[in-house]
Amino acid sequence: MRRTAKMMSIGFFFVGPLVGGWYKVLDKLITGGTKSAALKKMLVDQVCFAPCFLGAFLGISGALNGLTVEKNVAKLKRDYMDALISNYYLWPPVQIANFYFIPLHHRLAVVQIVAVAWNSYLSWKANKM
Repeated sequence: MRRTAKMMSIGFFFVGPLVGGWYKVLDKLITGGTKSAALKKMLVDQVCFAPCFLGAFLGISGALNGLTVEKNVAKLKRDYMDALISNYYLWPPVQIANFYFIPLHHRLAVVQIVAVAWNSYLSWKANKM
């Protein structure tokens, strides 16, 4: 129950607002609905946003789990690259489809559907000691 509450609060206060805002910024940076624009958006998303977002997510999770700064940093060093590589297996194809086929106002919903499985993985990764 406690773990679920932590993940829900991270989603509500961090993930939702940040990702929703990011999609608006990304749509202004790279305009158009072509395949080329979708590919560019996915690349910017995965090269710029995903690494920072993932580190912040894992760091926030560690803090909410009561880790000291030193233990949180050690956990990030241990888990970050594995989580980032896993991210790159899942999200690029999802994001290309999302950016090409889905209107801006529905993108967050599409991502959240896929994120059910992804968040389960992240929750496991964040809570693995």
